[in-house]
Amino acid sequence: MTSLPPQPLSPLDGRYRAVVAELADYLSEAGLNRARVEVEVEWLIALTDRSLFGASPLQDDDKARLRALYLEFGQAEIDWLADKEAVTRHDVKAVEYLVRDRLDSLGLAGLAELTHFACTSEDINSASYALTVQRAVERVWLPKLRAVTNALGALAVAHRDAAMLSRTHGQPATPTTMGKEIAVFAWRLDRVARQIEGGEYLAKFSGATGTWSAHLAAEPDVDWPELSRSFIEGLGIHFNVLTTQIESHDWQVELYDRVRHAGGILHNLATDVWTYISLGYFAQIPVAGATGSSTMPHKINPIRFENAEANLEIAGGLFATLSQTLVTSRLQRDLTDSTTQRNIGVAFGHSLLALDNLLRGLGEISLSEHVLLADLDANWEVLAEAIQTVVRAEIAAGRSEITDPYALLKDLTRGRRVGASELAEFVRGLDIGDAAKERLLALTPATYDGLASQLVDELP
Repeated sequence: MTSLPPQPLSPLDGRYRAVVAELADYLSEAGLNRARVEVEVEWLIALTDRSLFGASPLQDDDKARLRALYLEFGQAEIDWLADKEAVTRHDVKAVEYLVRDRLDSLGLAGLAELTHFACTSEDINSASYALTVQRAVERVWLPKLRAVTNALGALAVAHRDAAMLSRTHGQPATPTTMGKEIAVFAWRLDRVARQIEGGEYLAKFSGATGTWSAHLAAEPDVDWPELSRSFIEGLGIHFNVLTTQIESHDWQVELYDRVRHAGGILHNLATDVWTYISLGYFAQIPVAGATGSSTMPHKINPIRFENAEANLEIAGGLFATLSQTLVTSRLQRDLTDSTTQRNIGVAFGHSLLALDNLLRGLGEISLSEHVLLADLDANWEVLAEAIQTVVRAEIAAGRSEITDPYALLKDLTRGRRVGASELAEFVRGLDIGDAAKERLLALTPATYDGLASQLVDELP
């Protein structure tokens, strides 16, 4: 058997590439290297701006040409770094050499020794990961999560009055509305999204073991912690002053746990909508040209929700591994975080793929209100809760001498179907006030939905 031409091993780089491509701008190897060049260049500019070690502040056009190294980072730089890393066997050192090489071609070779000055690799890496993850989350992942949340909010409003049978434990239960149930998911996701939006993206910039030792040896009169803080915050991220050789990754653990939490809610959404489809509550809108089954022409399979469910499980497993691994580093440094962090994009890729499927799936279903109403009409026994609660209120008010109303309704309804006429006859025979009796006789399963419709207004 002949070997195939080079092929992507991951489906994220194959069949799903178009869906997750935006993430690659930030969370790919090239995206990380571009950010590393950005940090190296901006640190060089920060040092020259302060006229350290005999350097003079750069002219604006020189700064612009330097910043072009990352703003115009492309295939030539990607190839150059790949060739250099094959020799250095060190990715960050290859980036340093790239900047040095470009300084020479820009006529700024005199600044070469300020490149990567007093930095350990993790100074560059921690800032670069903070930048790339922040940008990927804020520019790609969160907007897609918000799109799903907004779609849920719109469905909640549209179906706020669509009464349906609840199914606690999978059994007929007190009615609700489809809109209110969808609003629950929108509410949960909005809360977690706000937590993610409020998260910090931290970096260190304090040298080999987080002590600024080399910095002070070179220039003891500079306030290096303040310079480092100003530099990192100037990049638009947060500064961690107290670290080992690495930034401790706690912000990443917090972020990935929250994203995994959002994934759990989305997984719950996927399985619930799948179940509503199986019950006939939602009909699937046929997509022109699509095939449901290779042998059963009639089928429209809920593949969007099934695909989302599976990808959320993969993403959740990866985020859990990231959180578990990154929270620990032996003594002042080990390399377990290095290969682990290279999978950040894979985790977000599967999560983004799930979000895309959910968004598409929510746009390909329509509510079958007649099915909801038929289901309600077949389950009048759910009014037993209302009846026994009203009777208890009547007893408390001294308008009834019934004992143990719960047991009375349990004997009537548990494990058996009770129709509208049978229930009405039962209510008419109750020893309760006329007003209470009339309220109960006016109830139907479709109108016994409490404040479900109004609760949709709680959405932000």
